[in-house]
Amino acid sequence: LLQSMRGDSESLKIAVDVLQKMGKGGMYDVLGGGFARYSTDNHWLVPHYEKMLYDNAQLSRVYLHGWLLTGELQFKKICEETLDFVARELRHAQGGFFSSLDADSEGEEGKFYSWTYTEFQNLLTAPETNLFTVAYDINPAGNFNGKIVLQRKLSDKELATQFGVSQQDVKTRLDQIHQQLFSARSTRCRPTLDDKIIVSWNALMSISFAEAGRYLNRQDYLTIAQQNTLFLIDNLMEKGRLMRSWREGQVKHNAYLEDHAALTMALIEVYQSDGDVTWFHAAKELTKQMMQNFAAPEGGFFDTRQDHEALLLRPRNMQDNATPSGSALSAMALLKMAALEGNAEWRIYAEALLDQQSEMISRYPATFSMWLQACDFAIGPVFEAALLGYAQNEAWQNFQAAIWSHYRPRIICAASIYPPGEQ
Repeated sequence: LLQSMRGDSESLKIAVDVLQKMGKGGMYDVLGGGFARYSTDNHWLVPHYEKMLYDNAQLSRVYLHGWLLTGELQFKKICEETLDFVARELRHAQGGFFSSLDADSEGEEGKFYSWTYTEFQNLLTAPETNLFTVAYDINPAGNFNGKIVLQRKLSDKELATQFGVSQQDVKTRLDQIHQQLFSARSTRCRPTLDDKIIVSWNALMSISFAEAGRYLNRQDYLTIAQQNTLFLIDNLMEKGRLMRSWREGQVKHNAYLEDHAALTMALIEVYQSDGDVTWFHAAKELTKQMMQNFAAPEGGFFDTRQDHEALLLRPRNMQDNATPSGSALSAMALLKMAALEGNAEWRIYAEALLDQQSEMISRYPATFSMWLQACDFAIGPVFEAALLGYAQNEAWQNFQAAIWSHYRPRIICAASIYPPGEQ
């Protein structure tokens, strides 16, 4: 998607094709929103049904960016449905996000999500069953081990042509069917919840909610991001030291580099969304801690703090995996904080880190995707905006709306809201 911002139409075409195919179902839960961990086949039909927080954090954000770049409403829909799934099923009452939903229920993988043809017949009217089976090309014998995994085959436009109705009519009828099936599925035995709250995964999710809040003008999403970020600060900090995980009030393990960097990024995004400088000050303090406790003498970062428990080798994992590496996140966090703070030392440090990894990034771009995002930001151009005013003031809201009316991954907005009563 970033390549398409530089005018590479082929990159955009590839990205759009991938997003469209993933969003048809199989990996994507067309009834309840959210993505399964990965597909077990080349058609993205049969997933490993476990739903991970970090996957949904990153994919919801990608679909948001896809909508901003293309105007494709289906991408916006998938983004919102995924965020709604997380808010509904992976959110602690105090604001933290749980780690995952298991793949199994009642001892069978995917039982909660798969169907039989008889179930559709019992739940839907004959006309509904007809429309739904055509939309999803449903075979009564199933499409995987006798069960049915939902994956959309025909678009609303194709269905409208086939049934001689409007696209809006197709959409309305399918939405009603989806809701009926979702309600019926909700009565099933649910997959087990992994209720650990992990800082870096939560921070990635908070970034997505914060961006969606400002780009989609969804105050509810922004509120979720604010509550999550506050939860992390209030519950995962012990005597000024960031910890890794929380469960039922118990904090465990020293935080890693990725936790510090991801939380810094989340604080920046919430700050850019609501203008509360408290978030910026917290991000600045975390950046200082990251530099003091993780920086290596020869440049770059270690994954563990300097006072971490003794290890045979202090790790430095550079490659991005299912989640971005701590070093890649740190490079991006430093670049953004340098722009906000006007700190040339932080920018120079980040650029040196990118230089160190430049050969590996060039040779293996698919496994250094967050590094590529940091490179794109470093190359720029970076645009800076300063916004000062009253949060409820119409002028403030108009400027805020203008700044975030388009996809702008290389803009830094330094905002500050006057306290109530001040002139």
